[in-house]
Amino acid sequence: MLYWAIVFLVVALIAGVLGFTGVAVAAAGISKILFVIFLILFVVSLVAHLGSGRRSLG
Repeated sequence: MLYWAIVFLVVALIAGVLGFTGVAVAAAGISKILFVIFLILFVVSLVAHLGSGRRSLG
């Protein structure tokens, strides 16, 4: 998912440089949304991993 966020960011940058402002805004918006979803899933995964860790008996 982080890969796709970076791809859309690159598309937005290229479209912005070439003057396609509508495409650049749309690609940047998609990139932001995917990055936020990636961060949320990463934090959930991290908490789940830490929560299911093995406990020592001593």
